[in-house]
Amino acid sequence: MNLNKILVGAAGWSYADWKEHFYPKELSEAQWLSFYSKWFDVVEVNVTYYTFMNEKIVGGWLQKTENNPDFNFIIKLHQSFTHSRNYKTEDVRSFQSTVDILDKGGKLNGILIQFPYSFRKTAENVQLINKISTDIYSPNYYLELRHKSWNDKELVSEFRSSNIHLCWIDQPDIGDVIDWKPDDEIEKLYLRIHGRNSEAWNSSIRNFGTKQTYAEQSNRYNYLYNKGEIIEFVQVIKNSFKHLKELIIIANNHPNGNAVINAFEFLEYLKGSVTMPSTTENRMIELKRK
Repeated sequence: MNLNKILVGAAGWSYADWKEHFYPKELSEAQWLSFYSKWFDVVEVNVTYYTFMNEKIVGGWLQKTENNPDFNFIIKLHQSFTHSRNYKTEDVRSFQSTVDILDKGGKLNGILIQFPYSFRKTAENVQLINKISTDIYSPNYYLELRHKSWNDKELVSEFRSSNIHLCWIDQPDIGDVIDWKPDDEIEKLYLRIHGRNSEAWNSSIRNFGTKQTYAEQSNRYNYLYNKGEIIEFVQVIKNSFKHLKELIIIANNHPNGNAVINAFEFLEYLKGSVTMPSTTENRMIELKRK
């Protein structure tokens, strides 16, 4: 394995429950992204899934990460493309605007296209994926598919030829969830870890469509991978992918700053050493991780 690039970070940065676990107590929310970019080189942006962004806000992201010239944004595609799936020309224009600002600023890595568990492999859905990648320009497309019907090596290879990379995801093994592992010939790997909180995940499925608090919505991601589980991922990555040149790992187990802890542990095991803020170091000592 001859890795040219290792990017490890979290899915989002705007979490109030990261205060004192990662963000210093006195730090204002407006300073969170700047602080985050001092410690990590990549972030996955979730807010773009929920709303089309104001250009000034996106420009502000570039300004707040100026301290790290190697910082990368991966932006999540708006739900009109992946969930309601009735996107319009103005939706393409609005989302492309965000893409273009980050791309022109030299900090766009790609787009995450995340479909729900209910999205199964059909000719129509394959066509939709290809249409999205045609309608919206991005240097990379990262595709998260959750249903096992997509476990099709030939189709995955066809996607890759169009610069669409299927995400390797880790989440509770529930129902017909996809159990896909990348083939050992790939050069780019995108791993997303969601946690293994099966009980909360099942509860979330049962309560789908009902009104829930933020804590209830987030609970299924409330999981801290133990060191053995992190080491197992790293061993598989190091031993199985001999041609790998670029590795991206995104921790989506964000409650209580768990994603930050696991991201730092990935960096330590992949690079041999890591520095972290005292807030996180103290939290790891409290959890007996150090």
